Amino acid sequence: MGLLSKKDTKETKDFESEFYFPTSEQTVLIFTRNPELGKVKTRLAAGVGDEAALAIYKFLLEHTVSITKDLSADKHVFYSEKIRSEDLWNESNYIKKLQYGVDLGARMHKAFEDSFKAGYKKVIIIGSDMYDLSQKDIELAFSELDHHDFVVGPAQDGGYYLLGMTFLLPQLFQNKEWGTETVLEDTLKDLRSHSFKLLEVRNDVDYYEDIKGIDAFIPFLPNHLK
Repeated sequence: MGLLSKKDTKETKDFESEFYFPTSEQTVLIFTRNPELGKVKTRLAAGVGDEAALAIYKFLLEHTVSITKDLSADKHVFYSEKIRSEDLWNESNYIKKLQYGVDLGARMHKAFEDSFKAGYKKVIIIGSDMYDLSQKDIELAFSELDHHDFVVGPAQDGGYYLLGMTFLLPQLFQNKEWGTETVLEDTLKDLRSHSFKLLEVRNDVDYYEDIKGIDAFIPFLPNHLK
């Protein structure tokens, strides 16, 4: 899929797909954190412990693979720290990249900018921790971009779980308090003069209360929470 430039790391020969040829007019960008104990789902860990939080995050990663692997779109997975080879993101199906930027907004901006420069017409970004998200949700978002310039998936906590666009709008990534309940409201203000579609509200996984009572998460919980 185009030319690959391999970058050696300290432990393994992991690589970033720096040059590639798009095989579709649409792409999904998947932002993910490297699954390391004590470094993922820290707010969830406060309620269930670090080991359970890591196990839940790995389960969510597997779910994200399951809902994206069969999409009719190019798929880019953006690692937070280090690109890993031979992990659950199969290199025959996912183009591996690193996130670059001083904050989440800058990192998303660069990912979108690079995607449009590569020639994509429709670009959608999601995280890797949305149990409430399905393949059909993402397909619907791509479909809505046939009729609107932007599509937004609002999260219950005041953020968003999906953002899609047909052209780059830099202000969407500027002047935001990332990780707070104001992100969605401020994003929609930026879109007031544009055509956009709001998808259904979904719940992301940040706290124990977000997974409490959901059968799929029970096996990962410590005994006193089961």
